[in-house]
Amino acid sequence: MKFRKKPIVIDAFQWTAGPGQKEDPDWILEAMSRGEVQFDRPGTPHVRMAIHTLEGVMMADQNDYIIKGVEGELYPCKPSIFEKTYEGVK
Repeated sequence: MKFRKKPIVIDAFQWTAGPGQKEDPDWILEAMSRGEVQFDRPGTPHVRMAIHTLEGVMMADQNDYIIKGVEGELYPCKPSIFEKTYEGVK
């Protein structure tokens, strides 16, 4: 049997891990203040974002997308998967 994702709208942003970061949505800042998101190797070119997800801690690398799911859960997504799965909405 095959399934298709329901058409839902999610919040997401691409994390550039550097001074060129264009946005930091309020929801990611709030997650940081609650300790749900931390940084691994901060201040280095290899900084990663550690995100506490329903499946455990997942690591986001530079240029990964950070998604806020339908239940408010956060998780990283590689750009190649994100671009195949999602499209912008107005």
